[in-house]
Amino acid sequence: RRQRQMCIRDRPMTDPNIGRLLADRYQLMELVGRGAMGRVYRARHILLDAPVAVKFLAQTLLNQKMRDRFKREARACFLLGQKSKHIVQVLDYGVSDDDVPFYVMEYLEGRDLSAIIKRETIPLPRFLNLTHQICLGLQAAHQGILLEDRLVPIVHRDIKPSNLLVVDDPERGEVMKILDFGIAKLLQNDSGQTSHFMGTLAYSSPEQMEGKELDSRADLYSLGIVMYEMLTGKMPIQAETHSFGSWYKAHREKPPRPPSEVRPDLRIPKPLEALVLSCLAKRPDDRPNSVNDVLAAIEPMEQRLSLIHISEPTRPY
Repeated sequence: RRQRQMCIRDRPMTDPNIGRLLADRYQLMELVGRGAMGRVYRARHILLDAPVAVKFLAQTLLNQKMRDRFKREARACFLLGQKSKHIVQVLDYGVSDDDVPFYVMEYLEGRDLSAIIKRETIPLPRFLNLTHQICLGLQAAHQGILLEDRLVPIVHRDIKPSNLLVVDDPERGEVMKILDFGIAKLLQNDSGQTSHFMGTLAYSSPEQMEGKELDSRADLYSLGIVMYEMLTGKMPIQAETHSFGSWYKAHREKPPRPPSEVRPDLRIPKPLEALVLSCLAKRPDDRPNSVNDVLAAIEPMEQRLSLIHISEPTRPY
């Protein structure tokens, strides 16, 4: 089984940070992820003998503006982790001896959703369960956190399968965790962040690619792509090349094929198909108003499938 914490990429054969002790208690063990904002290490809390993950701000971003933003990211993730079990929890924040900011997170072992999509067909009950959990995490972010005595909603801006980790829990079954709020936008508190594109081309809404002011409906567009991919194993739209312009044209102009045409064998309920396609609407006004609307749509489907399972346990979905 593939295990990951954050985005696993190429790992160097040697790393001078391995074995390093931070704040007299966090020993770095292994580089497990790297991204635009920095690196993530698996570490050990030597006083508690417990695994943790440590994220450092990238060396190329050590200016005051990015330091402030990184600290704000840690604070936001700490507060979000207190609100929802579906968001990775931040446990500590600090600055290393060589003046590099870092924060400490819970260490999670599991499979990212992209690995599951590639290797498995996701049946409808599991799809609804995982989608429900993603929505609960997004709901916590979109509802906002208290910063400086003000409620500040958060848009993730990079919802995609590789940022969604499925962790096996012996008591609760599969638990979904949303990772990497590194490019999240704190609404009302960070309007300058939307002056240029940040995100992943294949999963970004048209308005995000245009650098427009965003609200939570940008995350719903990305969620629509993830839901489509979970149901069909395919992307709803394809760009001719992997350039920014090609993806922008695809998101702005190409209509997605209905999921039922891509996977007729799954017998996708019409209301579910309509929900997915509404999340993929080109205009934010044509999407659900909030993630609460998505939850309100999928919860009755979960209940209906649960009743079918109870009354007809041998019936295939």
